[in-house]
Amino acid sequence: MSQSTRLSSESFNAPALGRRRESSQWTIALIVPGILLLLWEVLSRVGVFPSNLLPAPTAIAATLWELTASGELLGHILATLGRMLLGFALGTVVATVLGALTGYSPVARRLLDPLLQALRSIPSLAWVPLFILWLGIGETSKFALIAVGVFFPVYLNLMTGIQGVDCKLVEVGRVYRFDQFQMIRRIFLPATLPSYIVGLRSGLGLGWMFVVAAELMGASRGLGFLLVDGQTTGRASVILASILLFAVLGKITDSLLAAAGDRLLYWQDSYGAHR
Repeated sequence: MSQSTRLSSESFNAPALGRRRESSQWTIALIVPGILLLLWEVLSRVGVFPSNLLPAPTAIAATLWELTASGELLGHILATLGRMLLGFALGTVVATVLGALTGYSPVARRLLDPLLQALRSIPSLAWVPLFILWLGIGETSKFALIAVGVFFPVYLNLMTGIQGVDCKLVEVGRVYRFDQFQMIRRIFLPATLPSYIVGLRSGLGLGWMFVVAAELMGASRGLGFLLVDGQTTGRASVILASILLFAVLGKITDSLLAAAGDRLLYWQDSYGAHR
């Protein structure tokens, strides 16, 4: 077989190989959760776990089906997703502006970064009474709280990513007489993009944590409300179903963001890309 024939055969089989590899990765990822769920089910059925405190996975699935059949679950999911996406967008925009400013400008970093680092240490629940006082118990205060959670990982990763750009790359740009716009587009943007995407994924994860606190602020819909309702009524299956949905939604959104990041970083010849 000639080299050109072999190369064309490999190119033809590449998409199929990629799909098989992705399917294999998902299969491996489901092994441990599957074993844990099976063990949990068995131990629940033999009475090791009290059903009123830790119901079996099949009981949780039945609760999810009841909520879905009644139409209640979809409304809670959409309410939480809406709050999460708007809060994430708000936090990301502000973090990107301030992170780029403090990373690129030493003057801005000295002026703003000490204050922002101090604010980063404030626990999430400490913001709740202040946002309620300022913004009320409506949706605005919820968006603001989620945005705070998203802001700091994105800001920190972008700022440190810009500061960590190799000076040799900047010197190359100066040799080619790049203006400020060309320097940012051709040097800083490619160099900081990996760190920025990590910050977005970290901010997304924290945003899902903050959305629970946000939905404690007088929400009448949402998975956080469903979680508290399960606690109030003593239904452990509702509580665990809500936690499971948070985990699933968090994983789905993180996977989508990671996939988008991989497409943006297609040019990167990294170790992880070959595993």
